Amino acid sequence: MLYFSRWKITSIMSCVLLGIMFALPNLFSKESLNQFPDWMPTYQMNLGLDLKGGAHLLLQVDEDKLIEERIENLRDDVRRIVRENKINARYPKAGSKTIEVRVRNPEQTEELKGHLAELLQPVAAGLLTAGGIVEVELEEVSEGVLRYSLTQAGIDRTKSAAITQSLTVLGDRINQLGTAEPTLQRQGSDRILVQYPGLDAAEIPRLKALLNAEAKLSFHMVSSEMSAEDALATRAPIGTEVMFEDSDPPTPYLIDSRAIVEGESLVDAEMGFDQRTNEPIVFFRFDAKGASRFAQVTAQNVGRPFAIVLDDEVISAPVIREAIPGGSGQISGDFTVESANDLAILLRAGALPASFDFVEERTVGPSLGADSIEAGKKAAIVGAILVLVFMVVAYGLLGVVANVALIANISMLVALLSVLGATLTLPGIAGIVLTMGMAVDANVLIYERIREERRNGRNIIQSFDSGFRQALATILDANITTLIAAAILFLLGSGPIKGFAVTLAIGIVTTVFTAYTFTRLMVALWVRYRKPTELPARMFGILPEETKLQFMRNRIASFPLSAIGVLASIALFFTVSLNYGIDFKGGTLVEVQSKSEVADLADIRARLGEINLGDVQVQEFGELNEVLIRVESAQDSDSAVQSVEAKIRLALEEDYEFRRIEVVGPTISAELAFWGTIAVISALGAIMAYIWLRFEWQFALGAVGATLHDVLITIGMFSVLQLDFSLSSIAAILTIVGYSLNDTVVVYDRVRENLRKYKKMSIPDLLDLSINQMLSRTILTSVTTLLALFSLYLLGGEVLSSFTFAMIFGVFIGTYSSIFIAAPLLILFRLRPGQIADKDSGDAEKKATENTQAVDLPGV
Repeated sequence: MLYFSRWKITSIMSCVLLGIMFALPNLFSKESLNQFPDWMPTYQMNLGLDLKGGAHLLLQVDEDKLIEERIENLRDDVRRIVRENKINARYPKAGSKTIEVRVRNPEQTEELKGHLAELLQPVAAGLLTAGGIVEVELEEVSEGVLRYSLTQAGIDRTKSAAITQSLTVLGDRINQLGTAEPTLQRQGSDRILVQYPGLDAAEIPRLKALLNAEAKLSFHMVSSEMSAEDALATRAPIGTEVMFEDSDPPTPYLIDSRAIVEGESLVDAEMGFDQRTNEPIVFFRFDAKGASRFAQVTAQNVGRPFAIVLDDEVISAPVIREAIPGGSGQISGDFTVESANDLAILLRAGALPASFDFVEERTVGPSLGADSIEAGKKAAIVGAILVLVFMVVAYGLLGVVANVALIANISMLVALLSVLGATLTLPGIAGIVLTMGMAVDANVLIYERIREERRNGRNIIQSFDSGFRQALATILDANITTLIAAAILFLLGSGPIKGFAVTLAIGIVTTVFTAYTFTRLMVALWVRYRKPTELPARMFGILPEETKLQFMRNRIASFPLSAIGVLASIALFFTVSLNYGIDFKGGTLVEVQSKSEVADLADIRARLGEINLGDVQVQEFGELNEVLIRVESAQDSDSAVQSVEAKIRLALEEDYEFRRIEVVGPTISAELAFWGTIAVISALGAIMAYIWLRFEWQFALGAVGATLHDVLITIGMFSVLQLDFSLSSIAAILTIVGYSLNDTVVVYDRVRENLRKYKKMSIPDLLDLSINQMLSRTILTSVTTLLALFSLYLLGGEVLSSFTFAMIFGVFIGTYSSIFIAAPLLILFRLRPGQIADKDSGDAEKKATENTQAVDLPGV
């Protein structure tokens, strides 16, 4: 285990040096990277929106409106065909996805079916739909009654086509806003995710208005049959409808339903200024067909007003003074420069093929993002210093070796994040800090095993060799369980939580490499050149070298105590419940910063109370001038939830800066709650399956039982303290699952080893022996993890406080359960001495000793 060929040494050192080289650019600004030599890498980690500021918006197609429009088009087609063929028919009301045609003369039914057969033809043939998709199907309800229904396949095709076209239209719109690099991507079958970095919270309403506007422009003649007021009082004549102009008060117009020119005929639109009034206006230009039609209609209607309609709202209704040839014109109204420019952007990009609702919004202002980066840096630096100092105190020279491996570990982690183009989020920084705390666990396992082998009488070389060899399986088992939790978190998580999972997973891989392979190389070189005769001494005796505590006697107390805690947690969950955040209940969360030194909470409550938002919570958040506002969702629709943010902004924007906005509609909150539950259950199931494969069934059930205990107790803690329970809380619980299992697997691995060694020892005594042998490792690993977590809790900012507190609690409860729950459960499940097959450990140990004595150290 201590022999390394020259090519292995070169390979390991190359990996470490490349890690440092690829991580180095993250210490410099992008401008400074231009001065790097060409051979130097310039990759940098991508910062998430929660660190650099920006908007995360999730739009969902309004399926009901899409179906309504599709049915209306189908009804128009049916009526046209019936009228062209002079068939007498009625159209009684039917369902939301169907229309009925009742033929007055039943003898014409077959003739009508023949004429309408074109509507039933398959469309969109492709690789996966060789025969095409049937969008409309026919059912003959009774004699002379035909029912035409939209198929689900046809609806899905319409949605898919709408999403595809909308991606292009929305991209054209937001790309004209500025120099940022927005991201638009399809999510699922009916959603579009928009991420716009660097956008201030104050600019979000403009972005949302650009994204949500259908931009369906049309030109209509104003009807002269009667006044709009009379039409409202009675009924609008056939072929006309009443629309309003957005003024104060709204002005009604009676317009012809049929448009003279549609927005599809526009080829260009630009913002400009009226030469007479210097007011902002929008110039537009039609294509040849639209220009010809517009010139013809204006020539025939000189002296009459016509209405310019955008999304069922009259923008303006000018009077035609003369014929307008040339296909160009202008739109005037109560515009600002920004609103005129936005209208021009909408008209250039074109209309959306469907209506969308915002089902999720998460916005972070650049100032809050900068604060989060600074807080994350402080927490990471302080956590690193504490862990480095503690390792030197605990292990002396070997602690220095572990610290070098830890620095290499973080460098390789940052390098991989940079090269892979991964996004670093605020929870991702928490993942790096947590990795620092847990990374030394492998070193502690190895070092404690080396000291144990030395106490058992082996020489220095044998102790090092056996320590590394015996610890490898335990290191792999312990880290794979955490990796499983991280993988499930990545698959089922979203946004920043996915970033945390990526960081944690990569950190596990780099930890195994640096803490085992790189550390082993450094120890081998030290042994080669220094030829030590004794292990490096500890600076301070933190723990006794050997302990003989009788833990299994305490199971009589620990089992009932834990049972009471679990039952109490379950009772609290169903009675007091959790303080669910907006991720799971839906609603609006807004973080504001007062423009004065101290925020007036009473004034904020009074202002929000006047606009009747329902259940509003206002609390201090961090500094005295920072306030967190949470409004629970009392609405069933996503659009109603979105209106809350606009009302809060209107009430507070004069005196407060909006730093963070999160809006989650009922659609997304229900999905997040479902997938959060699935994530925890999946993690427990996957880990139990792994342990069952690696150990015996008693170990698998014991590990899952102890982990389930930790999860339930943690949920009870959330219920008692009423901490905000959000997506980050699910991430914390899954990380606790990984950490707790890490601890449990380490103990179980030693139990399995001792079952082979001590076949006649009683199970309680064997468990006590195993736990005492691993006690120093358990305590030292917990201390290093807690040092990192406490620095994150105290310096990482309010956003991560509940996540970090849950992790701190999880370290304590995980350490407790691995000793007082997981081990005693093996007794309950009747694990017997000699149950594990003897693998001739004595001969294997003898062979290993001979191999160790034959190590050619000069060849290192």
